[in-house]
Amino acid sequence: MPVVACYCQDFLKADMQHVHRQIVSLSRWKPVVITQKRENADRFPFPQEHRRVAVLPPLRWKNLRRFWFRQVRRVPVVIPHSRVRRLIHEVMRLEGEVVHVFFGHIAVQLLPFLQACPRPVVVSFHGADVGVDAGHGPWRQALREVFRCSTLVLARSESLLEGLRELGCPPEKLRLQRTGVPLDAWPFVPRTPPPDGAWHFVQACRLVPKKGLRTTLKAFGEIAKSWPRARLTLAGGGPLLAELQASAAAAGLADRVAFPGFLDQSGLRDLIHSGHFFFHPSETPADGNREGVPNALLEAMASGLPVLATRHGGIPEAVTHGVSGFLAEERDAAALVRAALEVLPDPERYTALARAAREEVEVKFERVCQTEILEGFYDEALELARARLFL
Repeated sequence: MPVVACYCQDFLKADMQHVHRQIVSLSRWKPVVITQKRENADRFPFPQEHRRVAVLPPLRWKNLRRFWFRQVRRVPVVIPHSRVRRLIHEVMRLEGEVVHVFFGHIAVQLLPFLQACPRPVVVSFHGADVGVDAGHGPWRQALREVFRCSTLVLARSESLLEGLRELGCPPEKLRLQRTGVPLDAWPFVPRTPPPDGAWHFVQACRLVPKKGLRTTLKAFGEIAKSWPRARLTLAGGGPLLAELQASAAAAGLADRVAFPGFLDQSGLRDLIHSGHFFFHPSETPADGNREGVPNALLEAMASGLPVLATRHGGIPEAVTHGVSGFLAEERDAAALVRAALEVLPDPERYTALARAAREEVEVKFERVCQTEILEGFYDEALELARARLFL
């Protein structure tokens, strides 16, 4: 069985469930992991970890190097040659035949390794790594060198692929690799409108600007005027928590908006199963950070939650307007309110939306299918590398 060496700088942060799924779902390729930090091992177990996860020692003078590159030279931070040698050693020791680097901004840091790597490299972009800093001269130049060194470049949505083309990635290297959702873990839950009007709206995400949480709260406040028993749960943690709590209180919604914090998969599943609609009105903040296709949105749709979202990033590739949910322009809370108020009194329309949400995920984002596609990309990268040896 061929081996893919997956480089994930932190394996794994609490919100990286999608990366864990992708790696452990491989069947024709054996995954090994190279990382700088092993985190949340109980949440994200890895088979035979003692033989298949290499944790690198911390880099010396890390903060000083960051200051030198970013503040003095004003160029992207890259790893030293000593780390390049160690990475190559680990790839060869673990018998990696393809190297998969998770996230484009990490690939920029690894650029000296990519330039020296004796194995074909696949780099996957997930969202923020296409927008933030990418338009700045030195960063754009570094990204183009990442593209040159990579055998294939993967992205989670057509929207991100277009962004990578605009940044200079050769089109022949680009491939669409959608998020895979385990449908057995997210079964469809038939829903009917609550007879007492106690609609439950849900959003689960990091509490950061690009998730559109201010729009969610504003829209819910208007919906609640017509449906006084409706409630909203905003699950997650982040820098906007205090602001959102204060805004809910100022709007007189403190007893109708819950903030349970970050939930594990079991807690998130229970929350989504109790919901009726899923909010995700993402927006592009000042730093250009944008979504691929949000994982929680896909899990909610798989469960049968219609979506109230925006035409942002890859979201329109998952949500068909008027069929599996509703899409508005960024920050347009009024449009989301109109859509919700149109559906809430119509049980047949609501039930049809719920079924269609599940079907969207079954057709486009099913995990086994997406795993097969990913393994096909590894096959292709290996074949391309072998072909170059005979040119």
